[in-house]
Amino acid sequence: MLFLIVAIAPWVLLLYAVLVIAGGVMGYVKARSKPSLISGLISGAALLIAWWITLSNSYNAGITLAICLAIALLVVFGLRFRKTNKFMPAGLMAIVSLFCAVLFGVALAV
Repeated sequence: MLFLIVAIAPWVLLLYAVLVIAGGVMGYVKARSKPSLISGLISGAALLIAWWITLSNSYNAGITLAICLAIALLVVFGLRFRKTNKFMPAGLMAIVSLFCAVLFGVALAV
């Protein structure tokens, strides 16, 4: 079971990066929010860098970077959810970020 978590963590990281980028693009398309687009692209690019590091150089370094980014996004989305009280998208992304941070933490601990 734990080996499976280690094996799927990089692919969950890739999916998370794509989701963050797509969210930023959707925020721009729906609300013409340039901050959403910029933060989504930057955060997604950082997650893609963590994914690339995980696959090519150092699994531990990439997963550690992914944990830090997921926690940072958890804080951002959590604060945004608290401010707006709207589950979509901030609440959902806070839950996804929490899930990813925990999954990456378990993958690093194994």
